[in-house]
Amino acid sequence: MNHAFTAADLANPRQLLMPQWLLLKDGPVAGHAVLVEHGKFAAVGPAAALRELYPDLPALDLPHTLLMPGFVDSHHHLTQAFGKSLVFGEPSEIFRRIWVPLEGQLDQRHLYLSSKLAALEALRGGFTTVADAGTRSDASVDAIARATTEAGVRCVLGLICNDVNGAATVAEPGAIADRAARHLALWDSHRLVHPSLAVSIPEAATDAMLQRVSRMCAEAGRVFQTHANEHLVAVERSLVQRKLRPIEHLHRVGALGPQALLAHATLVTPGELKMLADTGTAVSYNPVASAWKGNAVAPAQLMATFGIRVGLGTDGTRSDGFRLLDYAEAAQRFAFGIAAGDASCGGGAAWLDHATYGGADVLGLGQMTGEIAAGKEADFLLVDLDVPEMQPSWDLSWELVRLANRDQIQAVFVAGKLRLWQGWPVDWDARALMREVGDAARAAVAAAPIQKIHEFSSAPGAQS
Repeated sequence: MNHAFTAADLANPRQLLMPQWLLLKDGPVAGHAVLVEHGKFAAVGPAAALRELYPDLPALDLPHTLLMPGFVDSHHHLTQAFGKSLVFGEPSEIFRRIWVPLEGQLDQRHLYLSSKLAALEALRGGFTTVADAGTRSDASVDAIARATTEAGVRCVLGLICNDVNGAATVAEPGAIADRAARHLALWDSHRLVHPSLAVSIPEAATDAMLQRVSRMCAEAGRVFQTHANEHLVAVERSLVQRKLRPIEHLHRVGALGPQALLAHATLVTPGELKMLADTGTAVSYNPVASAWKGNAVAPAQLMATFGIRVGLGTDGTRSDGFRLLDYAEAAQRFAFGIAAGDASCGGGAAWLDHATYGGADVLGLGQMTGEIAAGKEADFLLVDLDVPEMQPSWDLSWELVRLANRDQIQAVFVAGKLRLWQGWPVDWDARALMREVGDAARAAVAAAPIQKIHEFSSAPGAQS
């Protein structure tokens, strides 16, 4: 690990940083610097020019270091952190047998602890922004906002607006809409929390609610989140109930549009791709989720080629930005590239863009974060390049996608403030949180009516 500078060197709220490499939206450049001021990038340009413009400001040299945008997780479930490996090796629709029962047991304290643990994991993996798709707990999402703010990660905070459970209506539509409006207003001007509305899956809401919630997000300039076309059973269930596939259903009721973000979209027809492109709807591509419990891989490269906006999401699987990049490219190769003789599947730079600026764009935050540019929020990473894996360097973009590791992340900044140094928070006790989470998670899981299909792999006879 590069020790040419320390956490104390990075504590100044106004500082001129001079890395060896700077990752701009158009690619990596050497000999450039950034001025961080009031939590934003005040200036970005050639190092010599910035030194001349700011002669009285000490410049911090960052040798063997890349300064790059923080990763953006465009689809997460922060309140599922207590479960993690409970779902490993389980059949696809784990939300019905594990996540809904578990989240239903979570109280306000559980939401806070789970979300803060997930936020810590995200920061350790290089994510400076995470989008929470909404919790099924009855506790207030204020606990999620408090946890992510204390941890220091930027959060798109989803509020579930389901009004159907099977054949039953679960709440009065007017009450749901009023609650949604309060949520949008409450967090409208927060520095780190950005409100969003969500419906778990299209069948969990009436057509009127889908249309209403999506329209509310469009009018507020916020994102409407839902899961769509993830599993075969979900597609078939929608066909049986409505004679439409999920994305067709969303299109029919007017819920698609630039404000809509569909998680997964792995099973899509040409007609559905055209619906997404024509309406400006965005997609969160979750390649690790496809590998761990999916029926298919979203054609993310094809989507991007057709002008569909694509971000990368973890789906709460594993908060490791560099491994997510690797999976994103590899999944496209295995699912589509090999059969077509496509050895690059978009190239390294494309996946870096989907993981940073593209992710911010699909979350409606493209004017705020996702790239190193003057006026944008200073959400960035300092990555150590002085490691064997990155030497010799010929194509830094490709190398970041296929060779870089989480342990190279020296520092994580959000809104210009140092949040993590060498993997650990600088202003709160992460190990104390971990101890508290252990006891709380065991109690919550024990109380939840979870149905696992497979025994734990360590159980007697489980391997057979």
